[in-house]
Formats: sequence, C-alpha cells, structure tokens
Amino acid sequence: MDEPRPRVQREVVSFVRRSARMNPSQAKAWSERQHWVVPVPPRETSTSVAADAHVDWVAAFGREAPLVVELGGGTGDVIAAVAARHPERDFIGFEVFEPAVASTLSKCARAGVTNVRMVVADGVDGLGTLIDDGTVAELWTFFPDPWHKKRHHKRRLVSTGFADLVAAKLAPHGRWRLATDWADYAEAMRETLDDHPRLVNCHDGWAPRWQDRPRTKYEQKGGDAGRTIYDLCYRLGEGGCA
Repeated sequence: MDEPRPRVQREVVSFVRRSARMNPSQAKAWSERQHWVVPVPPRETSTSVAADAHVDWVAAFGREAPLVVELGGGTGDVIAAVAARHPERDFIGFEVFEPAVASTLSKCARAGVTNVRMVVADGVDGLGTLIDDGTVAELWTFFPDPWHKKRHHKRRLVSTGFADLVAAKLAPHGRWRLATDWADYAEAMRETLDDHPRLVNCHDGWAPRWQDRPRTKYEQKGGDAGRTIYDLCYRLGEGGCA
C-alpha cells in the first residue's frame, strides 16, 4: 500500500496567482526572449524559490552594474521605460504571472533595452534567496495588492519583517521606492517604515511622484476612481534623496 503523501503547507503570500494562458503576441515574446528569463529551482510550490538556489547576476547580465529590483511589476510598463532611460543600470523583475512576464519581455524588446532580466517567482522569496545583502541600488514595490479586508491585512507586502529584508539587501544609501492608491495602506506603510531603525524617509512625509515612473493603466484607473496616489521613498542610512 502506498504511503500517504505529506500535505504541503500553503504559505501566506502577498499576491493572487492568475491563469497562465498567453495570447499569441505574449507567446511569441516568451519564445523569442526566453534568454531574458532566469530559471530558478522552486520548493514545493511553483512560485517559490529553493533555499539553495543561486544566480550569478554578473554572468546573467554579462557585466557588473548597479542593480535595481522590482517586485510584482505586472506587464512591465515601469521596468521597460526606466531601463531604457538608464542603460548604465541592470534591472531584475520578479513576477509570478507568466503572461505578464511575456508582456514585459515584449515591451523591453520594443524599447530596445537589453539590461532587464525576469524571474518567474515570488518576489519576497527571490529577494531573500537570490539577491546578495548590500547590493541593491533601488528596490521598487509599486501598487502592491492592498488586501482590503482587515482579516487579509497579514497578506500585505509591506510589513516590519519585509522592511528588515529590504534593509539587508539595500546597498549603502540604496533607495526603496513605493506607491499605492489606497489611503489606509499608505498610512500603514508610513507607520511601519518611519519607525524602522535602518530606514530613513527621504522626504518630510509623502514623496513627490517619481518623474521616471510612467503612468500605468492601473494607476490611471485608480486616479479615475478618485483615489489619491501616494508615493514614498526611503533609503538606508542618513541623508535625503535626489
């Protein structure tokens, strides 16, 4: 008689996994730009990252340059645009939704950038496992899932524990840029991060809208619904942000 299979404990994550069906243009981009997707071994779940996984980012990009990391970048509007403006930097995007990764690859190709690499994995897992401490020039968490219901707030990405992880990964004076269009989440971010012992708010309160960030369809939708866009910027150590 077969032994019963052990039950996999489902982890609390800050995202919802969507259908992985691609449209024809996404499938074409996925096929043609697969070399921009960095494969990593998972644990039990497909979006996790194995504890012993490792990526040589210098080899992955073919050079050594300041690293920018985006968690949950959706269809790549921001990373493609900013990577085109800053060819001197290398950009790593973590996204669990494969069609969104394919769209990102397509936008990067159209923008003529080659300094972007994508990982299909949970960003928190990937940041903790695949990125060395003290190496991230900038980290982006733009419009993370707000998890509106109070009982789901434990799923929100921005927490003291996650801030500890970010602080460990940031290079000296590295920046963490955040944005949300939900007021209660914005206030919770401020409360959590203003009190963090290793992070300093770059501004006296909310940050001005970062001029390099293009206005995405998601952001426009929030604005059309009458929601205020809140930007924040923190850095490791003391001093202001340019």
